[in-house]
Amino acid sequence: MTDYTVSVVPLVLALAAVLAFPQDAHQRDAPQAASSILEIAKRSVPLRTGIGAAHHGVSTTVRQAQAFYDQGLAYIHSYVWLEAARSFNQALTLDPNLAVAHAQLSLAYTELNAPAAAKAALERANALAARAAGANDHDRRHIALREKQMAAEAAPADPAKLAAYRQALDAALKAFPKDDELWLLRGMAESPDPAERGQGSVAASIPFYDKALSLAPDGFAAHHYLSHAYENIGRLEAAIAQGAAYAALAPTIPHARHMRGHDLMRSGRMPDAIAEFQAADALESAYLAAEKIPAELDWHYQHNLDLLGQAYQYAGQMANAETVFKRSFTMTSSLVVQEFNKREWVVFLLARGRAAEALEAANVMAGHRSPLVSAAGHVQAGHVQLALGQYKAAADEGNAALRLIQGVEGGGLIAVPVQTFQAEFFLRTKQGEKTRPALEEAARKARLQSGPDNFMQVLFTLEAMARAARDVGDWDLAAWAARQMLEHDPNYAGSHYALALAAQHAGDARTAAAEFALAGKYWSAADADLAELKTIRQGR
Repeated sequence: MTDYTVSVVPLVLALAAVLAFPQDAHQRDAPQAASSILEIAKRSVPLRTGIGAAHHGVSTTVRQAQAFYDQGLAYIHSYVWLEAARSFNQALTLDPNLAVAHAQLSLAYTELNAPAAAKAALERANALAARAAGANDHDRRHIALREKQMAAEAAPADPAKLAAYRQALDAALKAFPKDDELWLLRGMAESPDPAERGQGSVAASIPFYDKALSLAPDGFAAHHYLSHAYENIGRLEAAIAQGAAYAALAPTIPHARHMRGHDLMRSGRMPDAIAEFQAADALESAYLAAEKIPAELDWHYQHNLDLLGQAYQYAGQMANAETVFKRSFTMTSSLVVQEFNKREWVVFLLARGRAAEALEAANVMAGHRSPLVSAAGHVQAGHVQLALGQYKAAADEGNAALRLIQGVEGGGLIAVPVQTFQAEFFLRTKQGEKTRPALEEAARKARLQSGPDNFMQVLFTLEAMARAARDVGDWDLAAWAARQMLEHDPNYAGSHYALALAAQHAGDARTAAAEFALAGKYWSAADADLAELKTIRQGR
């Protein structure tokens, strides 16, 4: 085995540099679909109900322009970027002098992966705001804030830019203390990510959102962002309550149902979470069909599919999971993180013992034009080769991944997967003194990641560690990995199943029986032919 160690020396030496890269979940691929998105963004749109109330008095005397501006704002607060852009463009059709609508368009266009259009929209906002008819002092303040926010977004590694944005928000709040939109923006700005839209809200964001809610008690936006904030700090019951309020106030918004699924999933209520993800999928599918919009242009549609597939996998409903993962894998996305998450299909296939299919899917990812996505494909191909006992090929895949990401911005996205691969390489190639520290560090780094996507991905990563340890006969490590799974999620049947297998091997029949029973209970809605259920029946 030691011959193959030489092949992974670059991997070992370069890993620290990779881990130092910042993670940029907002990074986008080449804007191939930007032109078609911009065409759709200029389509006329009606005023809609059921999307939640938002109101921000701006300097227009055209009543309908204000209504469409408010509708655009409501869509912004639910991450429905395309409909937000359509609504702001409709407001500008009715009042071409409404400068602040161009500033809001710059945000929507940024999220639609149209940076040139976003920059042009902000330039138009500033040009109009320089004229008395284009904006009042309040609107000019919001336009200036958007400019500072965009400057911080363009330089995420420069904390001074984010600090300047926060300071400008604080000054604006002194001038306009009853502006609930400013309080919402200030809450988002507590995140260290200047491109943050509320998903990464932190504990310090909560007082700002509470203030916004007190100023606009009928609005849904604060409930939405509070749900994210409470989820991120582990207060799941509070997150569920806020998510329920959001969903009730915005019943036609897919993300409102999706958000509830996030929190129900984390709290062990997976059947309820699946129902929410299914509801979001139905709402989104109906919207895309009615508006004749390709699913690939809606980031949220695919994101929801990914969590639905993982939820099915978690519940042992593998046939449903396969259908959903396949659907997602065949779509394209302009978001690098969305393409990166296609590795979930490879993880699923490998977990089900379908190595040839897993390798084929990993190779598709490895051929992606984004170096980060391509690197993720090589890492996943490396895991497959390890499972097949092809260690030289596995090392080659790992080193190919590292060559791709050296010096690439956003390399932190793949840092944990690379480290996990390295740890499994040590395990499979019997490099005893390196194995446990590497696995422990990989598990620790993985579990530091937050968010619903990461929560499920980490769980399945730990499960893969336990499986690899069992494959090589290292039952001490298999038991350790099972305990890691249980700490991460005690409601997952697979956590108890892994513990039962370790206990069974150790001759602890009582613990094995108890853990098999719990696994069977949590997989009560699983596919009848789930292989693990057969093992459970035999082990009781």
